[in-house]
Amino acid sequence: MYHDPEEFPDLTADAAGAAYPPGASETPDDEDGDELYEHHRIRADRRQELLRLDKFLLNRLPSTSRTRIQNAIRAEAVQVNDRPVKSNYRVKPLDVITITLPEPPREFKVVPEPMDLDIRYEDPELLIVNKPAGLVVHPAYGNWNGTLVNGLAHHLQNLPTGRNGEIRPGLVHRIDKDTSGLLVIGKTEFAMTHLSNQFFHHTIERTYLALVWGVPKEEQGTIRGNIGRSLKDRKVQAVFPEGDYGKHAVTHYKVLQSFAGKVALLQCNLETGRTHQIRAHMKHIGHPLFGDATYGGDKIVYGQRTGAYKTFAEKMLAAMPRQALHAKSLGFEHPVTHAQLQFEAELPADFEFLLLKWAEFAQHDV
Repeated sequence: MYHDPEEFPDLTADAAGAAYPPGASETPDDEDGDELYEHHRIRADRRQELLRLDKFLLNRLPSTSRTRIQNAIRAEAVQVNDRPVKSNYRVKPLDVITITLPEPPREFKVVPEPMDLDIRYEDPELLIVNKPAGLVVHPAYGNWNGTLVNGLAHHLQNLPTGRNGEIRPGLVHRIDKDTSGLLVIGKTEFAMTHLSNQFFHHTIERTYLALVWGVPKEEQGTIRGNIGRSLKDRKVQAVFPEGDYGKHAVTHYKVLQSFAGKVALLQCNLETGRTHQIRAHMKHIGHPLFGDATYGGDKIVYGQRTGAYKTFAEKMLAAMPRQALHAKSLGFEHPVTHAQLQFEAELPADFEFLLLKWAEFAQHDV
């Protein structure tokens, strides 16, 4: 059985059960991802008597409440032999029960901080926040304060996993520090787990707008390639062939507008949600995001590095010294009402300015 993260807070585990030291992360600090983490794997004894699943787990996980166990079962975060079941399922000898939850537990506490949050929607179960570029989502080494989670902890004093200051308040996915746009936050344990499973099963609609260097040959296409931590630089994600290394990742893109062949505005839809997925995939096909220093987009990639064009391009890079990526829309099923919800966030001012100037340049470029 894997370490119970509540009983053994010195270890966290990813979906494959790999252990990390306290506070460590399997991904870079400013991560963009929505993966589930296996918290428990329990194999029933050969002499196990038939017993309801919820009662079985309550016996095995005494520090977890019956309500929390039942919520996890309802949201299909509990599986028996790799299949979701109901609370009244009777555990049999040698059954393998797994529990996956949205975040690897951490031992650190969140300090609530007043923050002017751009909340686009809120009800008793969830809220939608439009995150500005430059705001770190989650506390980590070097960024314990001033993060979105600190602001959420102040806005919602009773976050779902906020017991004793745990560090998992409401998050079911993330976007990078320098990416702007929409995030959904679960306000109850059940909503959090339900939303996380929607991400895990790729049923949530997410549309990003990205300005990239150059113009892809195909007006629309699909990028497939495993994404994992680079073997040369642990802060960078790299794309690998389908195989044992990295995690399966799929990005669909469509060219919305080309600016004199130098840069292009793309619509990107995520089928999976890996760390830096769009950034790594676009770099992989030779079209890094404009301004993305991590993946080579902070210098002129297309066009001559001389004369008026060089001056203009460098001014544009200085005007938006971050990756040109915006999480524009988010669509999902409400955890309780089951209504389909859809939200959109307009481009931030720096991104709008960038498009305006590139459009002006394209009109005069011969």
